[in-house]
Amino acid sequence: MSLFAIVPAAGLSRRMGQPKLVMDLGGKTVIERLLTTLSHPRVQETVVVFRRGDDKLASVIKELDLPNVHTVQPETDPPDMRRSVEHAVETLRRQHAPHASDGWMLIPADHPVLDADVLAELIAAWETTAEDILIPQHGGKNGHPTFFKWAITERIREIPNDQGLNWLRTAAEIRLRKVSVDSESILFDLDTPEDHQRLMQHVESSERATRGS
Repeated sequence: MSLFAIVPAAGLSRRMGQPKLVMDLGGKTVIERLLTTLSHPRVQETVVVFRRGDDKLASVIKELDLPNVHTVQPETDPPDMRRSVEHAVETLRRQHAPHASDGWMLIPADHPVLDADVLAELIAAWETTAEDILIPQHGGKNGHPTFFKWAITERIREIPNDQGLNWLRTAAEIRLRKVSVDSESILFDLDTPEDHQRLMQHVESSERATRGS
C-alpha cells in the first residue's frame, strides 16, 4: 500500500505581508521544516503545488535536494486548496497509477511544525484503518495531515463549486475515523506575524526539551 503527500503551497501570504514559506523559523525555512518532516520512509512521494513566478520558493525547495519531492506549477495559479489538490492528484495519477487501496495525506505548506513522531504515529494508524478518511485531533480540534484512500479521490469531482475538500467528510458512503494525538503541532498554522512569533516560541521550546532529554 503506497502513501503519498500533497502540500498546497500556492497562497499569496497576504496576511503575513511577505512570502511566508521562505521565512526563517528557528534556523530553517518554513517549507524546509515541513518537507524534511514528510521525508518519512513510508511516504513514497511528496507533491508540492505552488504558483508560477514563485521563483524563491522553487529555489529553496531545489536546494533542499530532498528525494521524492516533486514540484508542480500549474499554468493557471490555483485559486484555492481544492484546485491545488486536483493538480497534485492528477500528477500522482499520471506518474504512479495508484491503486484504490493506496492513500494520500494532505497538509498545507503553512503547517511547518508537525512533529515527526506524531507523523509516524498517524501513518501507523492509517495503515490499519479501514475507513476512507483519517483526521488527527488534539483537544477535540481537527488538525493536519488528513489521510484519504485513493478509492475516494474521484469523488473530489462531486464537490460543489462553492465548497472545499471538507465536503468529503460528510459525503454519503464515506467512512471517517478520528485519531487523538498528544501533540498540538497538528493544529499550528502560519498566517500572520503573530503566528510566526508563536511558532518561533514553539520551535525554541521543543528544541530545549530535546536537548534536555
